[in-house]
Amino acid sequence: MALTKTTIEDKIEVVGDFKTIQIRTATVIKEDEKELTRSFHRSSIAPGDIDGSNNWVDTDISAQSTEVKGIANTVWTQSVKDAYKAHLIAGKS
Repeated sequence: MALTKTTIEDKIEVVGDFKTIQIRTATVIKEDEKELTRSFHRSSIAPGDIDGSNNWVDTDISAQSTEVKGIANTVWTQSVKDAYKAHLIAGKS
């Protein structure tokens, strides 16, 4: 009887005008290759944020998977970042 626990990113989605990346991670517990349980954790990352002086700060994606990095580098264009920065600044008022 061998128990194993694996964690996989089983769903990655890009949503909204500002290309927020949503990541669903599944944790799977198996006994002798038969799945006993599966649970999910969700997280999301935006292209960046602004600091107290309204300067743009890119989101650090260095700890993300290769797949998430590839998606971020593709969809987080300069125009998306500029639009999101304007949105964040407008929301401060």
